[in-house]
Amino acid sequence: MAARGQRPERSGPPELFYDKNEARKYVRNSRMIDVQTKMAGRALELLCLPEGQPCYLLDIGCGSGLSGDYLSDEGHYWVGIDISPAMLDVALDRDTEGDLLLGDMGQGIPFKPGSFDGCISISAVQWLCNANKKSDIPAKRLYCFFSALYSVLVHGARAVLQLYPENSEQLELITTQATRAGFTGGVLVDYPNSARAKKFYLCLFSGPSTFIPMAQNEDDEEEEARESTFTVERVPYMMARRGVVRKSRQWVLEKKERRRRQGREVRPDTQYTGRKRKPRF
Repeated sequence: MAARGQRPERSGPPELFYDKNEARKYVRNSRMIDVQTKMAGRALELLCLPEGQPCYLLDIGCGSGLSGDYLSDEGHYWVGIDISPAMLDVALDRDTEGDLLLGDMGQGIPFKPGSFDGCISISAVQWLCNANKKSDIPAKRLYCFFSALYSVLVHGARAVLQLYPENSEQLELITTQATRAGFTGGVLVDYPNSARAKKFYLCLFSGPSTFIPMAQNEDDEEEEARESTFTVERVPYMMARRGVVRKSRQWVLEKKERRRRQGREVRPDTQYTGRKRKPRF
């Protein structure tokens, strides 16, 4: 485990850092879960997907499936890839709805060209900037990753990668390799003046350059509070989702309905659906 103040990437390979103890935090630590979910929501927002249309998305460094759960809640289908077996085990235990794949993004993405309508990644890409063995060359691993990502996206699709660059040189290394692979786009920084809330999002386009949405700042929350009655239709639904308790009857019914829309076999709803069962002796 990384010492306090030390960047996780400096402590060793990600498959070793994210062991069973670290993976449990993504189930038990409410703050970590909240931050991860919010970043996934922001990344999905920056993808600018068609409203009301389910898409097939790729989640790079999916970990315990928290970001994937957000995608499912928004009605999308997804595939997650991660290098840590412990994190994927947690995702399986949480019964995430996406398909999971164990793999190293620095060695490419094993899918057919044009497979995905978009891609998100939360706190993963900066791991490629460190060499954990002599054969690891960060620039080559980054280029391999971005080349594969460019291939598996449909033409014109976006990829939004949230990352924590260690310095400006590291960020330049990442963006340079993305450009070499064919991407256009840029870096968006939310809350640039805040030490804790500052977030970097690499917004990539696999087609002609389009606009990059405005960054968020410290005044956004106050503006949202003042203008809450004039927001888009999607917001009331998300506000309602916040009040849904996991494993409750409403949560179970919504999950079954999503699976029906996906064409999966689901048992019919009854008066016992979502009922809490007494523990067995």
